[in-house]
Amino acid sequence: MSWMFLRDLLSGVNKYSTGIGRIWLAAVFILRLLVYVLAAEHVWKDEQKEFECNTRQPGCENVCFDYFFPISQVRLWALQLIMVSAPALLVVLHVAYREDREKRHGKKLYVSLGTTDGGLWYTYLISLIVKTGFEIGFLVLFYKLYGGFSVPHLMKCDLKPCPNTVDCFISKPTEKAIFVLFMVITSCLCILLNFTELSFLVLKCFIKCCLQKYSKRCKSSVYECHNLRYVGCGEIGAPPLLQNHHSATSTPQGGETKLQ
Repeated sequence: MSWMFLRDLLSGVNKYSTGIGRIWLAAVFILRLLVYVLAAEHVWKDEQKEFECNTRQPGCENVCFDYFFPISQVRLWALQLIMVSAPALLVVLHVAYREDREKRHGKKLYVSLGTTDGGLWYTYLISLIVKTGFEIGFLVLFYKLYGGFSVPHLMKCDLKPCPNTVDCFISKPTEKAIFVLFMVITSCLCILLNFTELSFLVLKCFIKCCLQKYSKRCKSSVYECHNLRYVGCGEIGAPPLLQNHHSATSTPQGGETKLQ
């Protein structure tokens, strides 16, 4: 299986991510993708051929293997890597939409195409939530399918066409258990990083909104103070327009007194 597309996708998203997002990308690429490609695939290479039961009954081993492993653990891990990386496409597509919009209008519409503000902020936030949901979902699925995160040395199977309860043995159970434990730990680490980045983005947006409201209040209060000062000072401190208005209103009054 070629992982070049996934590697290029993660590398492209790296420049639009926050600092915590870059740590997540490093964890996915180094701790999960490289470990899967270089080691895990070889451990589970011929798992069905190496699955043995102490019976010669035709079809018994196949039925027991399908019962205990409805989907291969390593293939489920590969599917998890693909699904948790797929939401990054949302960010790439949104940035591509911004680029296309600027080309159509023929002018610069954004301060920076990759800055996480406006609609891109919501897209990035949705991608984080989807990634976290996939991570948690696959952990729950793994636990339900295999009855935990351990790999037993011995399994007992009494399904037909097995003549009786037979003992079945998995190849390399200790090595597989170590890789499964590693997968679970890295998944939990990625979930923690996603929650941290999610909290950071929400907190940053909240602080930004509070600062904007505070600056608006300061500007309005300063404007009100200036208006009160002009009214209190009268003709001396008033602006030229107010002074002209005041002199224009006082002149007719003076002319009327002279006539009387």
